Amino acid sequence: MKESGKPAEVTNHAREEIMTITPEQLEAAIDGVLEARETHLAERPVAEIIRVLDRVSRRFLRIGDPIRAAAIEGLCESSGYSTQMADAVVDGMAVTWRTSALEALIREEFGDPRVLDMFVDRPGGESRLRVFGPRLTTHIFSGNVPGVSVISMVRALLVKSASLGKTARAEPIMAPLFVTALSEVDPGLGACLAVRHWRGGDEALDSIALSRAEAVIVYGSSGTVRSVRERAPAGRPFLGYGHRVSLGVVAREALASEAHGRVLAGDVSRAIAMFDQRGCVSPHVVYVEEGGEITLERWAFMLGEALERLRTELPRGPVTAEQAAEIRQVRARAEFGELAGNGHQLFASDGTDWTVVVDPDPTFSASCLNRTISLRPVQSLDDVFPVIAPAASVLQTIAFAGPERRLVPFATRAALLGASRITSFRRMPWPAPEWHHDGRPVLRDLVRWCDLENLPSHGPAPKGIMTGSNMPVTQPLERR
Repeated sequence: MKESGKPAEVTNHAREEIMTITPEQLEAAIDGVLEARETHLAERPVAEIIRVLDRVSRRFLRIGDPIRAAAIEGLCESSGYSTQMADAVVDGMAVTWRTSALEALIREEFGDPRVLDMFVDRPGGESRLRVFGPRLTTHIFSGNVPGVSVISMVRALLVKSASLGKTARAEPIMAPLFVTALSEVDPGLGACLAVRHWRGGDEALDSIALSRAEAVIVYGSSGTVRSVRERAPAGRPFLGYGHRVSLGVVAREALASEAHGRVLAGDVSRAIAMFDQRGCVSPHVVYVEEGGEITLERWAFMLGEALERLRTELPRGPVTAEQAAEIRQVRARAEFGELAGNGHQLFASDGTDWTVVVDPDPTFSASCLNRTISLRPVQSLDDVFPVIAPAASVLQTIAFAGPERRLVPFATRAALLGASRITSFRRMPWPAPEWHHDGRPVLRDLVRWCDLENLPSHGPAPKGIMTGSNMPVTQPLERR
């Protein structure tokens, strides 16, 4: 296998997969994946599908593999990530397709993985169950976090569904590159996936993609999700993942010493830096409970130090002039507040690489991103909930740092408010494969269940059931 020039060659091949197409070409692509599904996927054991996906995962994880090199090169070009960031994103993404991760997901959702292959006895033995995935799942992808498109198609494969993916212009690489890698490892399974691109709002193409789907999965803004839901066929599975925000909470016990504070600052800095803060799991605000041994101002300085180290270890990608102006506005407001003596403090890099603002106003507000974070003091953890309540409808992940005895009471209230995931700052950027995305099952909501009730082998029919041998006899009507 030639190394010279191979990544660009693979990336160019992936780009060919997303050329804008005509309605006739889209129909043909759908026909192709449906035909391939009947031959290569519908009756394939799920354990075998997982083994193939694990082989693809290893190609993305293996240093020097042309597929991995093409993924890193493509992400740097399309998303503006640094090479180090693209490298971390590919690692974090591909590890979720390994055998252990996918088996854990299926066990979480179905218990017995055989239910995807055959009728399986229910406890008690009175009936059996089997699940059936949609023949075709249409996916509409967003471009803010690379790899989400691949995870969506992997989930569809696990329930033996063919896929049509509409790529986002902002991230046109990972989905077609995954199809390329899968086709090289297993041409039959690769033929069950089609990734195409067309302009948003093209009614003819949208209509074909939605009307022929037995399930629809959408990633994007809340407006995009709402628009697609209105046009998707009624009565079919629809999974919509719209706009979400995440935040962090630090209990006073997490700042009990300099050593604790530095470790926590390292974890928080990586949660902020990953995806350059563009992910739905990236924190916008960190609330810090007062009363720790380390002051908020001292810990803000530590966090700044940790973010400064990441300028070399995990460099931020370039920002637009508009994004840089937003960061400067945040800094200017903090500087004015500091001069006014109202409790603001600013810690910032040279240039716009990172910004930490201590803001005494606890009101939740979204960050301008690109490693810009506000630290907001609260007297107690109870004070967090009223200030984040206005964001409850879009709240997703909350990272928590504090003792176990305070975690469960906090998590209970956070879940009641609307959070669908409470985790540590270290795990914040990388949800587990079995995570209930936005609080819903990711596989069970796609499938159809069939109950096979055991039939009596002999003897009279159960009371209340009429069969051919025990139907009541009626007299013929008399002629009059």
